[in-house]
This record gives sequence, C-alpha cells and structure tokens, in this order.
Amino acid sequence: MALRCSAGAPTSATIERERQLPGQGIQAMLYAENVSKSFGALDVLQDVSFIIGDGERVGLVGPNGSGKSTILRLLAGDQKPDTGSCGHRGGSLGYLRQEAGLDEENTLLQELWLAFPEAQAIERELAHIAHRIEHGDDDDLDALIEEQARLFEQFEALDGYRIEARIGRVLDGLGFAPEDAHRLCGDFSGGWQMRIALAKVLVRRPDNLLLDEPTNHLDAKTRDWLAEELKDYPGTVLIVTHEAAFLDQVVTRILDLREKTIESYAGNYTEYQRQKAEKLQAQDRAAARQEREIDRQERFIERFRAKATKTTQVQSREKQLAKVERIQRTRKEAEVHFELSAHGRTERDVLMMKHVAHAYDEEPVLLDVNLHVERGQKVVLVGPNGSGKSTLLRIAAGQLHQTEGVVEWAERARPGYYDQHQDEALDPDRTVLEEVRSVAGSQPDVQLRKVLGQFLFRGDDVFKPIRVLSGGERSRVALAKFLIQPTNVLLLDEPTNHLDRTTRRKLIEALKAYDGTILCASHDPGIVEGVATHVYEVADGGIRELLEHRREVTA
Repeated sequence: MALRCSAGAPTSATIERERQLPGQGIQAMLYAENVSKSFGALDVLQDVSFIIGDGERVGLVGPNGSGKSTILRLLAGDQKPDTGSCGHRGGSLGYLRQEAGLDEENTLLQELWLAFPEAQAIERELAHIAHRIEHGDDDDLDALIEEQARLFEQFEALDGYRIEARIGRVLDGLGFAPEDAHRLCGDFSGGWQMRIALAKVLVRRPDNLLLDEPTNHLDAKTRDWLAEELKDYPGTVLIVTHEAAFLDQVVTRILDLREKTIESYAGNYTEYQRQKAEKLQAQDRAAARQEREIDRQERFIERFRAKATKTTQVQSREKQLAKVERIQRTRKEAEVHFELSAHGRTERDVLMMKHVAHAYDEEPVLLDVNLHVERGQKVVLVGPNGSGKSTLLRIAAGQLHQTEGVVEWAERARPGYYDQHQDEALDPDRTVLEEVRSVAGSQPDVQLRKVLGQFLFRGDDVFKPIRVLSGGERSRVALAKFLIQPTNVLLLDEPTNHLDRTTRRKLIEALKAYDGTILCASHDPGIVEGVATHVYEVADGGIRELLEHRREVTA
C-alpha cells in the first residue's frame, strides 16, 4: 500500500502547516551547566554554562579549535562531558554535522524519508496488513480492518500525507531539480551531498536544531533561502558558521567561545562585534587606570620603606596591593601568517583544455569544454554545485581522466591541487607534524615547525593527533600540507570552506599577492571579486567567461 503522493507547488496554507514543529506546545531548550571537556592533556572547555530557550536562534562563534563543534557534539550526546551536564529538553533534536554521512546507495528521496522512521514503519505495517486482507490469510478480518484504521490515524497524526510535499519544498529551496529525487546519493558531488544532509535535517523540523557550518557549499541564492527558512523556524536553533552576513540575517543572540569559556551577547553578529569592542576598550581603560594606581602605590612604598614614621602606612599599602585582582589588558588574538610564492616561471601558455567532456555512468557533466589559462592569470570557476567545476579541476590536476578531449600543460608548470575535502584525507592517527612531514620530502623538522607555526600550531600543538582537531584546524593542516609543496600553479577547490574569518582573510590576501597562476572553483565573493582576473561560469555542461569580471594581468 503506497501512502505517498507527489504534490504540486505547495500552497501558503500547506507551507504554514509545515512550519509547525512535531512537538508544538513543548518548550524546547538547549543547555550546558558547568561543562568541562578535555582530550588527553588538552583542555577545551572549562565550566561552560548557557541556556538557549524555546524559539531562540543563536550563533556560536570563536576561533578554529576553540571547541565550537565539541559543544555541538556534547549537546547532541555524541560525546560526554568530563564534568557538568548538557543536552536538550522538550522534544526532538536535529544535528547537521560537517560530514554528510549518507547511504550512497539510496536515492535522494529514499535518504530523506529516513528522517521519518515512524511514518516509514507505519507504511510497512499497513502494506503487510493490506497483503493479508487481499489474500484472506487471516480468519479475523474485522481485527485486521480495525488495526488498519488505527494505523491510518497514526499516520495522519504524524502528518504523513504531507511529508513528500514538505520534502519537495525543502529540495526546491536548496536548489535540487525535480528529477534529482531518483538519483543515487553517491552520484552527487561533495557539495550537493552536504545539501542532502542539510535537507534531511530541515524536513524533519525537530524541536531543537544544531547546525555546524550549514552554509558551506551553498551559493548566494541558496544561502538566502536558508536564512529565510531559519528566521521563521519556531524551535530552538544553534548555528556555527563563519559567515557574518548570514548570522546577521538569522540570529538574535551570539555565544562567544574563547579561552575555554563562553560569553553571551544580545543581537546579531554586527551588534555582537560592537558590544565586544566596547567591552574590550573598557577593559583596557580599566587596566590602564589600575596600572597607574598600582604604580603610584609602589612608588610611595619604595620612597618611604626605610622611613620609620611611615612603616605602618607602607605595610598597609603592601597588604592592599597583595589583595588587588589585576585587570588583564586585552590580548590580540593570534593570526595565521603565511605567504605564497611560485617556484619557477612557466611558459606563457600554462594550461590548454581542448574539447574536454566527461560523464559519470553515462550521465554527462562536461560537454566540449575549452579553456586556455595563461601565465599570471587567476581564473575562478563559478556556477551551481554539481555543474562540473570540481570535475574540471580534477581533470586538470590529473586526478580524473576525461571521457573525451585533451589536456596540455606547459613543460615547466608545477601544479598543486587542493581538494575541497582535503581535510578529510588526513590520517587521524598521525600527529600534525607527521601529517605535514609525509609530503615534505627532505625538509628538516625545524623548517616544518616554522611553517606550522605560521598556521598557529606552535610548541606541543604540532604533536596533537589529527583526530582531536576541529574542522577548521584540520583545514589549516591541509592548507599547510598543500602549501609546503613547491608549485607554480595552484588548483584550488573551495579553499576557504571551514576556515575562520581571519584565516580566510589571510588566504585571500595571499592569493591576491601570489606571483604564479591560479585556477580555482569558489562561491566565496572575496575570491571572485578580490582575487580573480578572469571568471568563468560552468553550467549545463559548458563554460563561458563573464567578461565583466576580467582584469588586466601583468605576466
């Protein structure tokens, strides 16, 4: 018995019904109370406490490695705190991780239906009962019909008849085409697989929602749709993202995680920045006043220490100074620091791709693509996820052999390829130093540690196992590992994904100043507007230059 039906465009009333949470009326809440968490000798969180109430949309910010993803895992129950308690109350929990975690043998529609196990179980029971009724396998027909009616009521209570319409609305919002519903998850690119994972969380509409970097791999149009979806979300939402504009659109409060603890700020990201700047300035002013007063008292003590008539006053002031709790001046946060330089000069014609085509299982992705990259050009590929940008880069890098066409590299070209999932290829059992050493050839450890220091892995940090690093820290290791290799052409696939705001800014600055050639796929406006000398749109199997972005190149 098939209860599912495909629906047309949803009406406004249907959308309003879909916005209601399954557990409406239940007060949802995310909480942490005196939570501490360590990984070996590394303390990540210390006495962290917060409450996110029903209907709140909160952004969790902080440097890479500060523990943001750890907090999400603790709230979800994936990990346990060393001390304290945390979790969710009031209904269901949905959690978008940084890994898609899909069954690649499922179709897109089958994967999204996994978000509704209760409805699926009822469908199976109803199909079984229908079979028994049809074949007359049971003497007690009335009991079967009664059980069938009860299951129909349960399915209706779960809103089961509108699940497929809900799925259709979310897939449309995230940019999927109707025919994608029957494609295997494994046939989608990495960026689209993350969209599937996001859709799987959104269609369930849990009472409590945890989103770890939901905007990675999304273009501007889809980011805007997601922002609108979350602005109207009636449950409790906690978002980790480095995109300030997205947080400004969505959240009403910021939790700032730094130095193992959390501070709360009312308002969106821009308001948080203003409040924090004022707080830091006030702290510095208070520290300066205290320093002047301490200096005055110390001068008095030194001046009259040997004077018998002032002994009592000197001792009194010494005791007062010993009790003073010193106000610390604010410290500038550590930033990555690195430069990119090309190793050797290439010929003028760096890369020629002629009549290149490629298909996956007879499904064409690229059709007769021609691309000519010259020395010094910084070419950026834009276009929707799944359009073939990553495929084109992998073919250029020799990671994938084209179905048709020719790829010609300049003789002196030394291309290096950075995959958008480079951080996932790191060996979790290696340390940071061992991972970088694996591609460093004969370079001594002192040089490797110098490079890692530029990426904020200093002292004993280089001996951390990869498995304990945050997503952003893994991205920094992958970036260091990539940049330590001698190249004069950079092939980059979404290089700013997972990077915090400071590291992203530093990378964009380094790419601007790079004296070699770049071929990059990116949605990041900082790269498209600030780095690119040429922008090409990849869509519908082809490629075309967007001439409004062209800038002169001095080769």
